Amino acid sequence: MKPHLRVLLVTDWMPKPGGAEAYAHSVRAGLAAAGHDVRLLTSGAGSGANGTADFVAYGTTHPAAQAGLQIVNPFAIEKAWTALSTFQPDVALVHLFAYHLSPAVLWPLRSIPTVMMVLDYKIICPLGSKLLPTGEICEQRAGGICWHTGCLSFPHWIRDRIRYVGIGQAVRQSHLVLACSRHMQQELARHEIASTYLELPVTLPGRTFRRKPSRDPHFVFCGRLSVEKGALLLVRAFARLHSRMPLVRLTIVGDGPLRDEVETAVRARNLQDAVTFTGWLSPDGVDRQLESAWALVAPSLWAEPLGMVGPEAVVRSVPVIASNTGGFAETIEDEVSGLLVPNGDEVALHRALERVATGTAFPSHSLNPEVVARVTQSGSIERHIFLLCVHLHHVVGHAAA
Repeated sequence: MKPHLRVLLVTDWMPKPGGAEAYAHSVRAGLAAAGHDVRLLTSGAGSGANGTADFVAYGTTHPAAQAGLQIVNPFAIEKAWTALSTFQPDVALVHLFAYHLSPAVLWPLRSIPTVMMVLDYKIICPLGSKLLPTGEICEQRAGGICWHTGCLSFPHWIRDRIRYVGIGQAVRQSHLVLACSRHMQQELARHEIASTYLELPVTLPGRTFRRKPSRDPHFVFCGRLSVEKGALLLVRAFARLHSRMPLVRLTIVGDGPLRDEVETAVRARNLQDAVTFTGWLSPDGVDRQLESAWALVAPSLWAEPLGMVGPEAVVRSVPVIASNTGGFAETIEDEVSGLLVPNGDEVALHRALERVATGTAFPSHSLNPEVVARVTQSGSIERHIFLLCVHLHHVVGHAAA
């Protein structure tokens, strides 16, 4: 039996937690259940893992202060040194760091093996979305192009040139880089970052979840209301469908900077009685929406790094309508677990909604149990933790050799 490890989990904790924070929770619990000693070092810009983090470095969302702290956060350096001296970890497992902890948090960790799990584009794209102002997916490496395309203002671009020197050093310092999808692995390779793909775990439905599709077509969107998630595109496509099928319903779960604009788009099309905004919900609250859904709709404009909402719907036997690039192209099987449509294509999205609403696709409004079982098994947290531990032991053993 391999020895138990002392693992320092390092990640930003965002003010509005999402998939990255849920993943950190599951990894922390999974490693502890496997017998490893896990301590969490995070930023104070969010809840600090609901107050359970072991080491919390100062962080803020104030733009002026954050602009400097994203380059070098001295408080993160101090907490990292404290973690090293008091906990004496065998290995550091790093998730997000570019938003609040800064790449400087890795400076003290040079003395121990480090594994970095890449969950988003932030280490290779200053915007974190690889999405151009035109709505097209960026195919270029970060650099002067970020200013020339209008993605960044000149002052922002100058600031990030300094910041990304540190981010590059932090990535090169890592003994192993793990990618959350094969798509992300390919994107990292385009930036000359070698990585290993590790499939992420899928959150299973709660004990009270009972799948019962509604009588009339019901679609659910679940995600941040920001440009890259495509909520405005969905409203336009849904309006086309509603004009012919007035009984269809759409529930929008989530919040974000575009909420007012999305609500305005709904009112402009007189869809107030057909579209419901719930804001962010608890996992049980999301489950209640998915119980009756005919499909989850994820019309992302960007190429999702992974898009966990897809497989999470599948394990609940909910078909998925999603964009056909990025992580969704890996997790959703077209015509098997859902329908894939070209990014940003309103007509194709409308047709997919119509196929589900008319029963042309997925007439039972649920998925084949074999499909559900396959995704459930491949995305089990136990499998993920086992493979993650293999990687952690490998880098620790290699460093000691």
